[in-house]
Amino acid sequence: MKLQQLRYLCEVVRQGLNVSAAAGQLHTSQPGVSKQIRQLEDELGVTLFVRNGKRLTELTEPGRAIVAMAERVLREADNLRQAGRDFSDETSGSLVIATTHTQARYALPAAVKAFVQRYPAVNLVLHQGNPSQVAQMVLAGEADLAIATETIAEVRELVSMPCHTWNHGIIVPPRHPLLKAGALSLEAIARYPVVTYDTAFAGRSRINRAFERKGLAPRVVLTAIDSDVIKTYVELGLGVGIVAQMAFDPRRDKGLRMLDAGHLFETSTTRIGLRHGAFLRRYVYDFIRLFAPRLTRQMVDAAMRGGGADFEL
Repeated sequence: MKLQQLRYLCEVVRQGLNVSAAAGQLHTSQPGVSKQIRQLEDELGVTLFVRNGKRLTELTEPGRAIVAMAERVLREADNLRQAGRDFSDETSGSLVIATTHTQARYALPAAVKAFVQRYPAVNLVLHQGNPSQVAQMVLAGEADLAIATETIAEVRELVSMPCHTWNHGIIVPPRHPLLKAGALSLEAIARYPVVTYDTAFAGRSRINRAFERKGLAPRVVLTAIDSDVIKTYVELGLGVGIVAQMAFDPRRDKGLRMLDAGHLFETSTTRIGLRHGAFLRRYVYDFIRLFAPRLTRQMVDAAMRGGGADFEL
């Protein structure tokens, strides 16, 4: 049995049993993938796939069990390689972070700058997406850690740890009536068109719940995954913006004003997500500590052993 055969098996499953697509991802030929899987079946003495002619239609029951074991073996093989690199050179390598636009643009810069200064030989890569996409990048091994709000805590395959809490704010042009309306209320906001986050973001569900509890149905005229896009359309007068407070910088956003809405919406929590069983190089622990100073290596290790961490920030 070869690790290559296990990789071929798992990639075929990842590609929805499409052998051609798996071959493309593996940079090899379709017959080569099929041959390796047949050899694996012969060696194990079980049929892994139900076939309809040359087409794979589903995993057999033994196939499902063996795929799960193969995935664990491949993770551990990757951990062995990571451990070898870590012990041979602790100051170089790569760190891939999957995160949302708001986190990348507003929450991460200070930690990224400090990390690059400390580890100039480490190739730091940021991949952006919505929270679900961010989680999937880590699960697929395309990223080392995920940084997003709440959603990643719902993904059982990830170890998730809280980092920071934040709330939403209301952004409007400089002479908007809300600036003179006195105490800000949901009723007052609902009188105007709203520009806010896409429903793929956990913060959007908190916004919706707040209005629903008051029996209000604001007219959402535009949604986006990018806080800067939301700000652009608020500046153009399209509506009232609801964004993360961290996304507003008075020095840069001179054409906007922010109203504190911490009393109107539930507090949100930014979390770090790691793949179960992942081997973490020293500089990964250091990046986590730079971004979330309370998360010591001991706390991260404890969370990895226990499957998660929920503690007061």
